[in-house]
Amino acid sequence: LQLVESGGGSVQPGGSLTLSCSAGGSVLDFYGMAWFRQAPGKEREGVSCITIRQIKKYGDSVKGRFRISRDDAKNIIYLQMNNLRPEDTATYYCAADSDSLGGCSGYDAGGNMDFWGNGTLVTVSS
Repeated sequence: LQLVESGGGSVQPGGSLTLSCSAGGSVLDFYGMAWFRQAPGKEREGVSCITIRQIKKYGDSVKGRFRISRDDAKNIIYLQMNNLRPEDTATYYCAADSDSLGGCSGYDAGGNMDFWGNGTLVTVSS
């Protein structure tokens, strides 16, 4: 499974971006899907996860501002990010969990995911 993120870029504080994660010709129906991020000099952080049953989880720092969604017909996962803050600056990674029966166990375990994308950089700065 090859995951490719897109949609990163530079934005001012308070702005919005939507990240996408596509799997090419692969089907994501059976995978729990998640977004993680890592800022320079910091540990990787779980941002959000969505199960195959559309159950969604969010990290405390992004609750109420970010929204995860999935379009299994198109095999794309989205992360809509609103009211961005400088502390949201990081490389954002999409990841898939094939071991949790479509759930978020790997995300809950801190990133025990089976497939990762190469990341897309988000910079929030005035």
